[in-house]
Amino acid sequence: MNKTELVEKIAAGAGLSKVDAKKALNAAIEAVKEALIAGDKVALVGFGTFSVNERPAREGINPATKTKISIAAKKVAKFKAGAELADALN
Repeated sequence: MNKTELVEKIAAGAGLSKVDAKKALNAAIEAVKEALIAGDKVALVGFGTFSVNERPAREGINPATKTKISIAAKKVAKFKAGAELADALN
């Protein structure tokens, strides 16, 4: 499912126009992004939790040349499915 299809599902499920559903989805995505940038967790009960993980700097190997390279530390977004979502999938 892509973003357009998700907007259509939201519009149909909530009785909104596609324009309003797209605005709502964009606002929700922006709110989650801003919270993660600020270092907060976003917990949606029954769905899951978005959080930020910090990966330390490490040494890797370039598979083409077999030379060692240094990989910089970085922050990555993480999602952990909630119990209801996990149960629905199994």
